[in-house]
Amino acid sequence: MEKTIILSCILLVLSSCASTALSKSYWKSSTYKPVKLQKTRLHFFIHDILSGSNPSAVRIVGPPGQESNPIGFGSVYAIDDVLTEGPEIKSAVVGNAQGMYLSSSQGQIPSLVLYVDLAFTTGEFNGSSLSVFSRNPITENPREMAVVGGRGKFRRAQGTVFVKTYFLNNTNGDAILQYDVEVVHPRIHT
Repeated sequence: MEKTIILSCILLVLSSCASTALSKSYWKSSTYKPVKLQKTRLHFFIHDILSGSNPSAVRIVGPPGQESNPIGFGSVYAIDDVLTEGPEIKSAVVGNAQGMYLSSSQGQIPSLVLYVDLAFTTGEFNGSSLSVFSRNPITENPREMAVVGGRGKFRRAQGTVFVKTYFLNNTNGDAILQYDVEVVHPRIHT
């Protein structure tokens, strides 16, 4: 009987050691090693076109009876806006802004909540993008929004977008916006 108990204890210890050695964990921690950061400034224009046969911003949903009000409370737009070097639509294209915005203000001061991925398609940052998720008080000129991350050379970026309305058509909602971006991000060589 004693031998059976001792043998059982040994087998129990060995099996628990073997199962621990064979199991894999879904996480691994390590000491953080600080990386060199760099500051990047970008300047470009966004063309947000709601009118015409090929708009770059399309209303997904909005309040009933306010179809003609492009910023009526609750309106949601999907966007695929072009980014250009200058304010002219024929200026050199540097990327596109894809995402959505929501009209979030019931008050007298119109405001949007913007989520957008600013994807760059030329130059040093080709294939990289910045993620913006922020309140956008559209009547403030200038206004600022938060950069909360990025991809490619902008991985783990954080910073600010300073926006000025360069042009606004009050009838149809078309706008050209000047973006000045300041971000801090790790120096990544891709």
